[in-house]
Amino acid sequence: MRNDGTLDRRAVAAALLRDPGDLLVVTGLGAPSYDAAAAGDRALNFYLWGAMGGAAMVGLGLALAQPMRRVLVLTGDGEMLMGMGSLATIAAAGARNLSIAVLDNARFGETGSQHSHTGLTTDLAAVAGACGWPSVEVARDMDEVEAFRLRLRQEMLFAVIRISPTELPRHLPPRDGAYLKDRFRRSLGIADTNLQL
Repeated sequence: MRNDGTLDRRAVAAALLRDPGDLLVVTGLGAPSYDAAAAGDRALNFYLWGAMGGAAMVGLGLALAQPMRRVLVLTGDGEMLMGMGSLATIAAAGARNLSIAVLDNARFGETGSQHSHTGLTTDLAAVAGACGWPSVEVARDMDEVEAFRLRLRQEMLFAVIRISPTELPRHLPPRDGAYLKDRFRRSLGIADTNLQL
């Protein structure tokens, strides 16, 4: 198996996140967070800075806690490989308001761009389908990405998007975890529950 991705990841993220409305966006470690911030930093973006492998499960928790809201997890192939068991859990939970878009460059971009398993033997779309996801797609061109933009807001979709491994300048969103948590909670109308000791 060979990943033949040629799409510019920043253009993909910008297309997927165009006119986000009240979409809740959880981003995985590294490039997905940079690209979501480049598309427009907003209070409804929750960037995961040090939780590699956890984006999908954070998305599931959010989808279950906010069943009337749409949740999109934007992550990379390395993180999705690390959290692959989450695909089974999410499918079993049947969280219809949750979608995942995987920016797949077949690389571990944050640790030196070593080849990931998606460029060797692992087909994440096939894994998601075998786990019971109702809709699984792979995109290799921007027309397909544009088609996914609305579907990611309407159905439980697992989309693998083949992107180029080309490194881009980092566009760093806020990195303070407490600030991001509080900003996100406020945007959801959840009162601060921190106790003063």
